[in-house]
Amino acid sequence: MTEQQPKAKANSVASLDEANRSRVQFSGHGHAKGAAGYIDPNDQAANVDFLGGRGDFMSVTPPEGGFSDIQIAAAWDNQQREDTSFLGKFFKKTKPVNIDLDLGVLYELKDGHRGAIQAFGETMGSYNDIPYLSLSGDERTGDTTGDDEAIHLNGKEWYRFKRILIYVYIYQGALDWAQVKPQIHVRVPGQKPMVITLSSHQRGLGLCALAGIENVRDGLKIINYTEYFPGHAEMDRAFGYGIDWTEGEKT
Repeated sequence: MTEQQPKAKANSVASLDEANRSRVQFSGHGHAKGAAGYIDPNDQAANVDFLGGRGDFMSVTPPEGGFSDIQIAAAWDNQQREDTSFLGKFFKKTKPVNIDLDLGVLYELKDGHRGAIQAFGETMGSYNDIPYLSLSGDERTGDTTGDDEAIHLNGKEWYRFKRILIYVYIYQGALDWAQVKPQIHVRVPGQKPMVITLSSHQRGLGLCALAGIENVRDGLKIINYTEYFPGHAEMDRAFGYGIDWTEGEKT
């Protein structure tokens, strides 16, 4: 059984362009200033485990009684670029990059349920019912305290899952991942946070499958994928989720 989802056009690049326009019109600015939750990979004092290379993985054994709330959060770097206006050049000013990033997941349950959770198309999910995943909201500024965006996974129901694919996609701004350096934070109670970072940067493609979580004997296997795609349909085909993507709109 396949969940019905609002999805991207066959021409995924055109779909992302249209989503950019809809998003800017809705939010009034359509760009992010950065992420309060970003952790510098060079910070030796950070009490986290970094997965920075493609193929890097960590495994978490299920505790007695199973998992509780598992958080999947996105963060990105508030990088500055040169202000190319006349006064900007004169005073040697910088300004934040004009990029808006969003978080999403594809999921597959053991009983065959499959679908997507993301702000685009309002597929926000459900924590206590299928798919046991819930998007906390769409952070349109990236300038709030805490996480920019987070998906909560009902750990009590993790035994129902087969796998999850975690991705981030650019809605507004240059398709240059080196300017945002996104991170995925996976937080499991009783464990140090696991932070997945890009193993490489690429221009011109608006979607990155950054990480995955597999169910291995009801434990968690968190993997760094860092693979880029022009859109959702191409990513889906590469990972074999088999979702029938059609046009959606972010509201």
